[in-house]
Amino acid sequence: MKIGIFGAGYVGYSLALLLSEKNNVKIFDIDAKKIDLINSCRPIFGEEAELKILSSKENNLKASLPKPEFFKNIDCFILALPTNYDENKRCFDTSTIDETISSIRASNHDALVVIKSTIPIGYTKSLQEKYDKNIIFSPEFLREGSSLEDNLYPSRIVVGSKTKKAKEFGEILKCLAKNSPSVMHTNSSEAESIKLFSNAYLACRVAFFNELDNFAIENKLSAEEIIKALSLDPRIGSTYNNPSFGYGGYCLPKDTKQLKSNLKNVPSKLFSAIIDSNDERKKFLSEFISRKYKKIGVYKLAMKKDSNNFRQSAVLDIIGHLKNKNVKLVIYEDNFEGPCYDGIEVTNDFTYFSDWSEIILANRADELLSSVVHKVFTRDIFGEN
Repeated sequence: MKIGIFGAGYVGYSLALLLSEKNNVKIFDIDAKKIDLINSCRPIFGEEAELKILSSKENNLKASLPKPEFFKNIDCFILALPTNYDENKRCFDTSTIDETISSIRASNHDALVVIKSTIPIGYTKSLQEKYDKNIIFSPEFLREGSSLEDNLYPSRIVVGSKTKKAKEFGEILKCLAKNSPSVMHTNSSEAESIKLFSNAYLACRVAFFNELDNFAIENKLSAEEIIKALSLDPRIGSTYNNPSFGYGGYCLPKDTKQLKSNLKNVPSKLFSAIIDSNDERKKFLSEFISRKYKKIGVYKLAMKKDSNNFRQSAVLDIIGHLKNKNVKLVIYEDNFEGPCYDGIEVTNDFTYFSDWSEIILANRADELLSSVVHKVFTRDIFGEN
């Protein structure tokens, strides 16, 4: 097949790499640096699976700017474009998707268009009514830092359409997998709901264990012992139970807010509480730290270990709260260009950073911190992202 993918982020790029083994794939992006890296077969994210694929073969993957003259002979388009949450409109901003589909349909009326971006419930149905039934939604369930692995070993595959072309697309995704995932075909609004409710549930678990951890901190109890005992109950389980500074990243904050917006006419208290709980967690930790320490080091802006992405990181909100306290801050970050972040000094000199800091805040434990573990404040109990 000839496949066109819009967006060279975690979702689009990981799919492009895998699909290019048996198909001719062109990935479109507006980032010239990414285009150059892809065309020269150099890694973008540095994931272990990415490096292995790039070193093992010559793939049929090319990258370019999104030019309409390239759209005509493509059989299937995959849209992995950002949809940021607009706080004023209380909805995802889908304008980039709207523009892209309009551009595709102006030159290619027959190709299947698969939306992988997270979108409001009911959005795909409105596009089908405007254009045709060959515009479908298929949610992704990837973790940042392991996007290729999650495509190779998916927990499930959901395709929001039951047409022939949609079923063929579901089989294409299944053929990429090295396990035997269930392929579920639903209507488009059900697929959109699956995505949002999945991430809202994960946010709920994060909020639950963080509130448990708040209680343990305030009462000088062992959060680790309490969580381990809870997790032995098979109804609760031992996954996604590691406390943190709060849920963050690109998906959970915006998806939970979008779901809350979609539920505006339905009796609901839980999703508002999840959002509020996450905000309170960051305020609680900031207050707890600032009561005891005045020279505070922040170890990395990213949420996860081995990640260089700090979009919507809970650490940023912690910093924001601490700036309003009577404390001094220094950030250690080796993936940040510039001497300052939000007016705070940023350094890549770990010795200077650790000597200066009375306490070091680290959302996730790291080997580099082992020499100053007595200074480290982290809620990372189990060493899992």
